[in-house]
Amino acid sequence: MKTFKILCPTDFSECSLNALEYAAKLGEKYKAELILFHVPSMEDYRKLFRQPKEESLEFVKKKMDNLIAEVVLESVDKGLISCTAAVKEGKTVETIIQFANENDIDLIVMGTEGVNDIKTNFIGTKSSKVIEDSSKDVLIVPRKVFFKSPRKFVYATDYLEEDKLAIQKVVELANFYDSEIDIVHVGTKNKIIDRALHQTMVGEIKPFIRYEKISYVLKTYRDEPGLGLENYLITAKGDILVTLSKKKSWFDQLFTQNLSKKMSYFINKPLLVIKEV
Repeated sequence: MKTFKILCPTDFSECSLNALEYAAKLGEKYKAELILFHVPSMEDYRKLFRQPKEESLEFVKKKMDNLIAEVVLESVDKGLISCTAAVKEGKTVETIIQFANENDIDLIVMGTEGVNDIKTNFIGTKSSKVIEDSSKDVLIVPRKVFFKSPRKFVYATDYLEEDKLAIQKVVELANFYDSEIDIVHVGTKNKIIDRALHQTMVGEIKPFIRYEKISYVLKTYRDEPGLGLENYLITAKGDILVTLSKKKSWFDQLFTQNLSKKMSYFINKPLLVIKEV
């Protein structure tokens, strides 16, 4: 059986350390190998060191060693198989994706600054580019969100054929924590499906899902689907938002639109984007 592999890019910022906590906790459940990954930024290092190359690489090594020691102490006896480090120079996004492909990574866990990154992109430029360009599943963890066992996963769906496989991944995660799963379709004034059609769609998916704590929800909002989903996350007390990213999927429709800056769920909820089904 293949060992699950998690890649956690880090720049040693607060938000990337938050992501590392999530990566380690998930690694315990998956019995995974965890790889801390750093792409040196000489531009950033020049601000910190007089002799950027030599001092920065020594700094990175010490930082990585300290983080590995903490993760090993906290997580290895709880199920995590190993924690190692890798450093590779290059353009950040491309280097992360290349490393993930070359090392058969199953899940990339990244931090995002949330509200500070919203100026041009809701979930941070680097994070969103990794989601867009990578073929690997990506978990985005906001800076202010600390790990807690998820009580409820909210899976946003347009009822695509691939959802049947993607939801299996959510079920596996939910089983780890005995969590609830809400499978939610958000309709809008421009795209409304009636309850009969919704029941037909649910009927097609149900035979593929073997999990008791699951609900199928149809919601219609007058606003953009993203705002409707945010409203649902708040009222249903969802802990992690999950969606499938495929052509014509809900995710791609939502994220390619210029949505209102009122959307805040990326600031306070982790986002799991499933790319491989």
